[in-house]
Amino acid sequence: MPNKMVYVDGYAVRYLDINDSNNSEEKETLLLLHGIGASAERWLHVVPLLKKYFRIIVPDIVGFGYSDKPTVEYSINFFVNFVSKFLSLTNVKRTHIIGSSFGGLVAAEFALKFESVVNKLVLVSPAGSMKTSTKTLDEYILAALYPTNENARRAFFDMAYDPQTVTEDTIKDFVNRMKLPNAKYAFMSTLLGIRNIEDLTDRLKGIMSPTLLVWGEEDRMIPPSYADEYRKIPNSKLTVIPNSGHTPFTETPRSFANIVLNFMGPFNNIK
Repeated sequence: MPNKMVYVDGYAVRYLDINDSNNSEEKETLLLLHGIGASAERWLHVVPLLKKYFRIIVPDIVGFGYSDKPTVEYSINFFVNFVSKFLSLTNVKRTHIIGSSFGGLVAAEFALKFESVVNKLVLVSPAGSMKTSTKTLDEYILAALYPTNENARRAFFDMAYDPQTVTEDTIKDFVNRMKLPNAKYAFMSTLLGIRNIEDLTDRLKGIMSPTLLVWGEEDRMIPPSYADEYRKIPNSKLTVIPNSGHTPFTETPRSFANIVLNFMGPFNNIK
């Protein structure tokens, strides 16, 4: 899929803009926000299943992937403002958003601040409610700070329910990206930004967009028990996908796509 580039506050941001239709007005927009340490490629298992129904925009969030990694404070508010400016520069006035993990937290905070921009919201194992770490998260942080194939393989295998869904390309790409200049700084600064967010408990009640919470039943990074806090979003429902870990859109993409389409529909199920 062809890469595009846009400059947000002077920082180069690489993104994918996928639209099967010649007329972008015919379909609603769907923004995909990846997790910490990830890139647009994380969504490529599910994009082919959804692109018939939406114009799909997938950025390498600033600080990650192959976008610039400036020496700034990577607070959640920084990312929320980044998303707002990115959407403006890509001519998106209103959009559905799917956010994974860290990207889910950014999506939720964005929906609180820019309610009029968000249509429907899908939060996949969103970060922000977990007050202590897990073994899987610790392994992922270790792989980011010491990016070897062995460390990355251990982290990604533990993140998944079925390690066979983890490809060598995924591992190599993660290692290569974490060796880029300032990648480790951006990762750790973002981790601190997540830890230092204002308490979500009461604020989540302010999200007015219809919201779908999706968790992999075998998620060991952010276990499904942490869904409770996000259930405080007024118009929300929770779907737990069996035989899936932290990123069900990579492990069970068809099931994930059908759940999303049923929520955003009416659309026909993918067979």
